[in-house]
Amino acid sequence: MRIGDIILISANSLTERKFRFALNLIGILIGVAAVTGLISLTQGMNASISGELGAFGGNTITVLPGSFGPNRPHGPGQNNQVPVTLNWRDLEILEELPDIDLVAPTVTGGAAVYSVKSDLYTVSVKGVTENYFLINEGTVIEEGRSLIRSDVAVAVIGFNIAVPDPDDDPVYEVGDRIKLTAEVGRIEKELTVRIVGIIEESGSAFGSDSDFFIPLKTCEQFYETDGTYDSIQVYVENSNLVDAVAYNIEDEIEGVGALTAAGTLDLIDSITGTIEAVLGGVAAISLLVAGVGIINTMTVSVMERTKEIGVMKALGAKSVDILVLFMIEAGLTGVIGGIIGAGFGFLLGAFVGNYVGVTSEPSMILGVLSTGFAVLTSVISGLYPSWSASQLHPVEALRHE
Repeated sequence: MRIGDIILISANSLTERKFRFALNLIGILIGVAAVTGLISLTQGMNASISGELGAFGGNTITVLPGSFGPNRPHGPGQNNQVPVTLNWRDLEILEELPDIDLVAPTVTGGAAVYSVKSDLYTVSVKGVTENYFLINEGTVIEEGRSLIRSDVAVAVIGFNIAVPDPDDDPVYEVGDRIKLTAEVGRIEKELTVRIVGIIEESGSAFGSDSDFFIPLKTCEQFYETDGTYDSIQVYVENSNLVDAVAYNIEDEIEGVGALTAAGTLDLIDSITGTIEAVLGGVAAISLLVAGVGIINTMTVSVMERTKEIGVMKALGAKSVDILVLFMIEAGLTGVIGGIIGAGFGFLLGAFVGNYVGVTSEPSMILGVLSTGFAVLTSVISGLYPSWSASQLHPVEALRHE
């Protein structure tokens, strides 16, 4: 038989059994859509984070308590002396180290509540110095100014705090006062601050749109942190010295991790790569389930078409022709289901990404690979039924009712 005739017979057979074909198609479609949707969403999240870190700058080092810095060749966890927090002594050491131009300690005070008319909002308060805004160039002041050394009881707020509803007018402007209420050591405390600056909207999940900054000293006094910091940012003017400075920090201050932008990207790539593999593997299980359905459907189809197979063999069709015929039927199911599923998966990834604030990253390679995997699954699933059909004896097949 000519290959064109075999393909035509296979296509006609699928259209004659529309319901079974549709069930197999849906199984493949769901599997491919899950794979492409989840992976494109994960890749988009990785690209988004990488972009944010790129804007964050390659000249910045973040010092955190804990010996996990990716800058050490012997790997994380080798330094056994791990401080619970950073403190003013660590800050002084960093200020004295060579090649460091700016340092900016940060205290995360905790959750505080403020009210707008009759509505209550929760915000995470951060205590920073004026250096924070010099180091983090992506945090742009749209109105007013940033913090200065002499500030007390003032605040720089994110765009979403000033304008919680984009369709309404701002609820806070420069010069307004906000009263914060927080529980500190089981005691409810209040702090009234005056707004001196509003941060420009970034529209990013990793930006400062919802941040609430107050002077470091004010935050320390209000939250009673006793001179401890959650992190210290370090700025190195010469980008070629960043890695050397990071090594030096980890050597000078025991039990801290110095994260560079490159090191952070490596960590994020590793984490998102693992997430991508796990999600892709879970989604691929649905393709295997669809493969079992194809085996079952094609086995029944072979039984129903035994006499038809006998007629084709009696007319000269070879066993290999019958084998190819049923393999093409399985392959067509994979091709059609894979293409539709890939397109649907990319649309689903874009929809979910828009809902959660992450842009999905559809790619031709991902679509081709997922479709190819669907075809491979379908062909392998159809291998046994196809082989069984090709081994039928024409005389016995013609006797079948």
